[in-house]
Amino acid sequence: MEHVFKKTVDILLSKGLTVTFAESCTGGLLCKSVTDIPGASAVFHGGAVTYSNDIKISVVGVSPKTIDEVTEVSDRCACEMAEGVRRVFRADIGVSATGYAGPGGGTDVNPVGTVFVGVSVRGKTSAYRLYYPDKSRDEIRNLVTSFAAYITGCEAEKL
Repeated sequence: MEHVFKKTVDILLSKGLTVTFAESCTGGLLCKSVTDIPGASAVFHGGAVTYSNDIKISVVGVSPKTIDEVTEVSDRCACEMAEGVRRVFRADIGVSATGYAGPGGGTDVNPVGTVFVGVSVRGKTSAYRLYYPDKSRDEIRNLVTSFAAYITGCEAEKL
């Protein structure tokens, strides 16, 4: 995982942009990975590990209705997390990760290995559904972190 965010931090620095994260299943790995890069403090001021639904609601503003209707592992929740963390930390880009890294959890619709990554950039928010069947908890978290680094860099390049 070392330096997975290096290119992304370089892009953010060159454009004068900031990023923040709302993490659930990655448990702080996104924040750790970006802060592993020297100079990241210019683009990253903080993030939130929103592991419980109560914290998703109270810290980043996920609607309780969203969790009741579609659960915390959904594109809608990922979008609300990304929008909320971007707003709370006043960043240019907000990124979220919520899913089932296993070994427990999962549903028929979203089995273990399903993760939603939300991205909010200046009023435009989208979510990506990732699915990593037959991967370990650590493998899923690392794959999601790599994807988050990639998608953050892609979004930053567009700005």
